[in-house]
Order: sequence, then C-alpha cells, then structure tokens
Amino acid sequence: MPEYQAVVVGAGPNGLTAAAVLGAAGRRVLVLEQADVIGGGTRTEEVTLPGFWHDICSAIHPMGAASPAFAELGLGVDWIHPTVPLAHPLGEGRAAALHRDVTTTADGLGVDSGRYQRVIGPLVERAGEVMEDFLGPLQVVPNNPGSFVRLATRGALPASMLISGFDGTEARALLSGLAAHAMAPFGSPLTGGVMLIFAVAGHAYGWPLARGGSRQITDRLADLVAASGGTIETGQMVKSLGDLPPAPSVLFDLMPEHAARIGGDRVGGRHQNGGGNRGPGAFKIDWALDGPIPWLDDFSPRAGTVHVGGTYEEVAEAEDAVHAGRHPARPFVLIAQQSLFDPSRAPEGAHTVWGYCHVPAGSDVDMTDAIEAQVERFAPGFRDLILARHTMTTEALEAHNPNYIGGDIAGGGFGLRKVFQLGSNRPYRFGDGLYLCSSATPPGAGVHGMCGYYAAKAALGGSEF
Repeated sequence: MPEYQAVVVGAGPNGLTAAAVLGAAGRRVLVLEQADVIGGGTRTEEVTLPGFWHDICSAIHPMGAASPAFAELGLGVDWIHPTVPLAHPLGEGRAAALHRDVTTTADGLGVDSGRYQRVIGPLVERAGEVMEDFLGPLQVVPNNPGSFVRLATRGALPASMLISGFDGTEARALLSGLAAHAMAPFGSPLTGGVMLIFAVAGHAYGWPLARGGSRQITDRLADLVAASGGTIETGQMVKSLGDLPPAPSVLFDLMPEHAARIGGDRVGGRHQNGGGNRGPGAFKIDWALDGPIPWLDDFSPRAGTVHVGGTYEEVAEAEDAVHAGRHPARPFVLIAQQSLFDPSRAPEGAHTVWGYCHVPAGSDVDMTDAIEAQVERFAPGFRDLILARHTMTTEALEAHNPNYIGGDIAGGGFGLRKVFQLGSNRPYRFGDGLYLCSSATPPGAGVHGMCGYYAAKAALGGSEF
C-alpha cells in the first residue's frame, strides 16, 4: 500500500484546500511546493521597510468570506470588515460607495436608487443560492434554478449593456469598477455577471481582509492539512511524475500547461496541449506611507478597497486600451488600505497600501508614475507620504508565482471560451489518476478554495466532477 493516497503539487490556496478536504476524508496527503514558502497568491511579506507587512498578491477577500469550502472546513480566519467595503472617487470630493446595506448604497446613487435596488436587491436576498451556483462547475441543471435564472438573465449580458440602463455618474462609475474585475472589455458577454456577483458578495458577505495578512488563510489551511496527518514540503521542484512518490491520485495546483508537462503520457487527450488563451497582466505596487491617503471624498478614507479610475467612460477606456495591447495613461487602479483596519500591518502612525493596474500580458512597462498620478488626482498630497515602494512587473509576478504566466493573475483570459471550458464534462479530471485544482478550473480566479474543493471531491470518486 502506498505511503500516500494523494499528492498535491502546489501549495496555493486551492492546493491546500484540496489537501485539507482529502485529509478530512481520511486520505494521507503529501503537498509539494516549489517555492521556499507556501501560499501562492496568499503571502504576506515585508517588502518595503521593516514592520510594514504587505499582501503580495491577493488582499481583499469577498469570495473567501462567501466560500462554502472554507465554511465547511471551519477555516477560522479572523475576517476584518472595513466600515465601507468599497469606494469609487469621482473628483472634487464626490464618490460612489458600496455599503453592506443595499438601501444605503442605493440612497447614494441619486436617480439610480430605485433601479439599483431592483437589480441587486433580489440577488442579495438569495445570495446563498446565487453564490453556491457561481462558486461551482457550470451545470446543465443548476442547484438553485430560480436564483440562477435571475442572475443569468442579466449576467450573460455585457457589462456595458447593463450599465447603459443607469443614468447617474455615481452608479455607472461604481458598476464599472466591479465589471473591471472580469479583466475583459466591457462589451464582452458575461462581464455583466462578474459585475453583479461582486456587488452581491459585497452586500451579503462584505469585502473583508484577513487580520495579520492574507498569509493567515494559508496558515489556517496548512494547519488543517497537518491536523489530518498530511505533510507539506517546500523547495520541491517537480518536473515529472517520476519525481513523486507512488499515489493513486495526483492533484495539480498549476496552470494546465505546467501540469501537462509533468503528467506526460497520463494526461487526457483534451489536455495534451496544455492551457488556453492568456488574460492581461498586472503591474503591482506596495507602498509604505507616513500617514493615510488624503482622499478628498468622505467614503474613501473609510473604505477597505478603493477603485481609482474616475467615470465609467474613463474606466472603460482604460480597460479597452489594455485589451488592445496598449498601456493607458490613466489606468484603472485597485487600491487596498488594510492598515486602516488592521494596525498589525504597519508601525504606529504609518500605513501600508496595496495597488495594481491591468497591463497587456508580458508587459515590461513601469506603470509607477501613471498609477501614482491617478491616486494623486483624487488624493492630492499622496506622493508626499511615500516612505518606500516595491513594484512588480508581469515578469516579477510570474517569477513570484509561476501560475501567473505573463503576469496573468486570473488563470486565463475571460470570455465564453473559458467559461465553457471550465464547465466542460468533469473539468477537474486531467488524466489517469490526475486532477487539476488551480484557478484554471471552475469557478476560476479568487481566493475561495473551491477549485481545490471540487478537484478533491473528484479524486474521492465524485463522478459529477
């Protein structure tokens, strides 16, 4: 009998979730990680100055708070909920904001108050059902047909079409920032669904951060693996199945092209060519600041996440430029202000800020000036507070985590092709005894562990996966 019943290659949140699920089912699991530390996209490090703790990739976790896998495992992360989950400054002291309460959010949207409540309210009322179907494989018959149809009716549409039904600057801007998380042109089908899901998650579950850093998610998952008798080894480069001990199941928390090289002849025919199309990349900055960002509006200083990009038209123009292979002069910038709510992130009186913008895949352009100019536009005096900064190009992101091919942090380009690939029959089965559990499988990118959860269920004999 083999020493291990399963080997997991890659110790990101999906790989660790898979190992925890397998361990809970009584399987002895070995997890092998190429890097010297575990975590993948959930690491927290001092990359600027001593005492300033920065989340290297993921920072804010609406899908983690909503994750059925994390709930079932009893993850035990201390989620901190900012006063305002999301703000979107518009200049001259104006801003839109997503609050936990739908009515409060709608009241700030002026002429669009009623429409926002009609579109978002019913989905939030059935958020559990909506998220169950969203955070799972595409099925012919969804678990919750009523909720699914309600979401799909609008969610299948391009974000641009849904946003065109709103008249006010605030609502259109707020929704554009949510749609940008699809990392696709706003005219693409299904981007409306991403926009709606992020709104629903914000209202129903919040957009929280993990106390002590995103690494706490990694640490809690690793604790669960160890508690079930599993073993995690770092600094282990796996080039072929011959590098692994014998085991009935091997799960890859890797992009398909990397997994296919390791799996060799045991990889199923439809996976032989590895991965599909790549999405855009990201340019990341971490700042150590001598004080909080001096936003001009009233919502952004109380928000965990700030979408910096201005009006809907400006955000759409910036994202369209990226997908056309250009670098926008005024990029859409995602900002996280963890230390406003978690003092452990920085020395007293100082702050950490996390930010990134989208760029063409493989870009080597330094976007520091463009990003900082955007923040300065809505928070004059921001640059005067910078004590140190740490930047990562697409190449640096891929070096940090090989799954981020060309700086693509989303596990592949968004669109109909990806969605139906993810929803294909048995999407987690990669070959004879091989399974894929990375963000290249349903439900895709995000720190929720659901890719690992369903891949583990497949390895345990779930025929539907």
